[in-house]
Amino acid sequence: MTGRFAITDVGPVVDGGSYPAKAVVGEHVPVTATVWREGHDAVAAGVVWRHVDTQDTVTRVPMARTDQGLDRWEATVVPDREGMWLYHVEAWGDPWATWLHTVRAKTVAGWQAERLAADLETGARLLERLAAECGEPQTPLLAAARLRRDDLELPRRLGPALAEEISALIARHPLRDLLTPGTVHHVWVDRARALHGAWYEMFPRSTGGTNSTGSPVHGTFATAAKDLPRIAGMGFDVVYLPPVHPIGSTHRKGPNNSLHAGPGDVGSPWAVGSADGGHDAIHPALGTLEDFDAFVAAARDLGMEVALDLAFQCSPDHPWVTSHPEWFTTRPDGSIAYAENPPKSYEDIYPLNFDNDPDGLWPELLRITLFWAAHGVRVFRVDNPHTKPPAFWDYLIWRVKDTCPDALFLAEAFTRPAVLQGLAKAGFTQSYTYFTWRTSKQELTSYARELAAGADFLRPNLFVNTPDILQQSLQLGGPAMFALRAALAATLSPAWGVYSGYELYEHRPVRQGSEEYLDSEKYQLRPRDHAAAARQGRTLAPWITRLNEIRRAHPALQQLRRIYFLDVDNDGLLAYVKTDPATADTVLCVVTLNPHDAEKGTVRGAVSALAASATDGRLALRDEIGGEVTEWSDDHEAVVEPTRATAQIWSVVSHG
Repeated sequence: MTGRFAITDVGPVVDGGSYPAKAVVGEHVPVTATVWREGHDAVAAGVVWRHVDTQDTVTRVPMARTDQGLDRWEATVVPDREGMWLYHVEAWGDPWATWLHTVRAKTVAGWQAERLAADLETGARLLERLAAECGEPQTPLLAAARLRRDDLELPRRLGPALAEEISALIARHPLRDLLTPGTVHHVWVDRARALHGAWYEMFPRSTGGTNSTGSPVHGTFATAAKDLPRIAGMGFDVVYLPPVHPIGSTHRKGPNNSLHAGPGDVGSPWAVGSADGGHDAIHPALGTLEDFDAFVAAARDLGMEVALDLAFQCSPDHPWVTSHPEWFTTRPDGSIAYAENPPKSYEDIYPLNFDNDPDGLWPELLRITLFWAAHGVRVFRVDNPHTKPPAFWDYLIWRVKDTCPDALFLAEAFTRPAVLQGLAKAGFTQSYTYFTWRTSKQELTSYARELAAGADFLRPNLFVNTPDILQQSLQLGGPAMFALRAALAATLSPAWGVYSGYELYEHRPVRQGSEEYLDSEKYQLRPRDHAAAARQGRTLAPWITRLNEIRRAHPALQQLRRIYFLDVDNDGLLAYVKTDPATADTVLCVVTLNPHDAEKGTVRGAVSALAASATDGRLALRDEIGGEVTEWSDDHEAVVEPTRATAQIWSVVSHG
């Protein structure tokens, strides 16, 4: 504690200020603090807020007391540009508020003008001070003169000082005694895509279709570009590509991760590097670097951007194995250690050793990242970041942002909470989460609240599946389970994603008890006929499209901080409200957790949560999926039929 006033428990602050908090342009960011002083004189507080590039231009935002007993204060700041912002809370004595309280208390107690003489003179002097500071002297000087008119009765002497004109002047030009500035803190502000967006993961090599014999044909960037309109039509914002680099031949894996690959097997894209090049090269079968540029441009023309995988690991055939053996770990027998996660082993992948030669390896990986940024990539999905030192990510991410402040990084870190959170603090823009394994009402409620509480530093991206994760609920739940999991991901989080094949209900594991896909696309080509599936009605695409349309139409679904769960007397239903403070947009979601049967329950408190000013406790809500308008009360019976729609998404039509 320093200064005349106590300013503590300030937020957003991450690890005591060791890392910047996070926000996006236009986000309403709450700043909170505990502020107090001795005695009974009035206290006031505010936030001083500026971009790091605007030394002489600051914004002062007054704080409001949120809890008298706990001395908590809060304000909202709204960044309007990317980059680093600085803020601090300042506190001061408020002599005008102290004077008002004193005079009002004494007049209520029956004090007459004679006993209030000193107080009236104090008020007059404060008004003269206000006149000198506000640049609008006439009104406060007249009020000061009236306070000194001992020929008038007390109400007339006080009247001008208590008028709205003076209150408005004080609000614009507060009188501040003993001004105490608090510690300066940092907030890194990204573009809006850092917080919200819909992601679609695809393997370009699987887009080549089949030949006359029905065998898969290796796709290219050109064939993958032909699939972009379908993806854009579903409302996705980001197309994520696994590694697009040359793939090694040594110890190449065959179908379903088998140890022996045939001459036609394509191998894992994560086994990066061959005689054709390394991390800054394109796999020859996909095309050329110019073809990649054309793919990025085609996505951009459709309103999407391309996310590229950063897989900082190598196949045994990567050029670095020969040119920089010091970048790997050598075992006692002289061989290079391959990747292992017992009982799994990856003989086709050599992990990099980040400690042997950081002065050589780290700048090279930075060069690789900036190389792809120069080719239009501003979003990177990072493979297994939790197996690399956090200091490396701090080095890489912030140096990339020095050149490309709009660059975004998604951490694929399915790991312990401390590690996942630590990577987010070190600079990762978004994080994969444990959502895939949260299936019960209690698990989902608790986890969503945890994610919202961590919004100052960790932004979740709720992927419903990945090439590595086919959760058991999807294996057994049927199409309705795919629909309800998509509804949960798309509405609980501002960022969500699917791996291709999800819309076709792909659900077969390689074996019972495994979360690996049968015939995994990681090891073989997997062409899909989306057009045929659409003709036969075997696709979730219309549902995904509608979810993304609703997300784009409702800012409430594009923010993370404000979610409120409603009480429902049925564990098969989950109900929650999301609100956007910038637009006052509010959405109510009721999602079934049962893919097989209808669930019915009483949703309590919906009207109070949606619109406190609703008359007679009733509200007209529009079903964003079906279009119907229904009048809700605070105890509303909801029925969700998984055969129709696994979720209801409601918005306020009018107060009734």
